[in-house]
Amino acid sequence: MTTAHQMAAAGRGARKVLLGQVTSNKMQKTIVVRVTRLVRHPRYERVIRRSTSFKAHDEHHTAKPGDWVRIVETRPLSKDKRWRLVEIVREGSTAPELPPPPGEAEPSQEREG
Repeated sequence: MTTAHQMAAAGRGARKVLLGQVTSNKMQKTIVVRVTRLVRHPRYERVIRRSTSFKAHDEHHTAKPGDWVRIVETRPLSKDKRWRLVEIVREGSTAPELPPPPGEAEPSQEREG
């Protein structure tokens, strides 16, 4: 079985696909995705981490900061946007879960008065 996405990609040639983490979703239908790669330093030959930010089109505004997403290269959509969101690989959270407020008790521990 082939999907419509695979058939379209085969007809137009190979498109670049990248995996990265969403850093911002504050624009309308646009997310900023940070893609990190490892490169060897030319002089010291130590492996260092480099990152690049890409603006990608998110039609339904589903991606949130912290999510890991897959983006694919596409035609220019605006001045800086040349990528499109394909899927959310893993949802991430930027904030830890908060405990319940101190005044609230669980229903099984209610006092009768």
